[in-house]
Amino acid sequence: MPKLKDIAVVCKSKNAGPFELTIDAVFGDKETFDKVHATGVICPELFAKLYNVSVDDILFTVYEPGLAFKATLPRLVSAGDLGDTDVYGAQQHAPLIEVDIPI
Repeated sequence: MPKLKDIAVVCKSKNAGPFELTIDAVFGDKETFDKVHATGVICPELFAKLYNVSVDDILFTVYEPGLAFKATLPRLVSAGDLGDTDVYGAQQHAPLIEVDIPI
């Protein structure tokens, strides 16, 4: 079973302001995107589990024209605040890339 990092062409994260992160997973072809979408694995509940936030706080978008999934969620520590280890939010996609995708 491949991991997301093995089949996505882009998986990235960045700040969406100082209090939120946005995480994107983009695929290189419609066939792969459709297979991943059909599994239902990439969903708001997955992000809630991986990032320890409430599913109600996640804005989740399936963007078919871009062959992408996007999630915006609250940061547990505000950007630049004491205890923040990633001020730009650029490394927060790491838990997502290790997710198994049953295709």
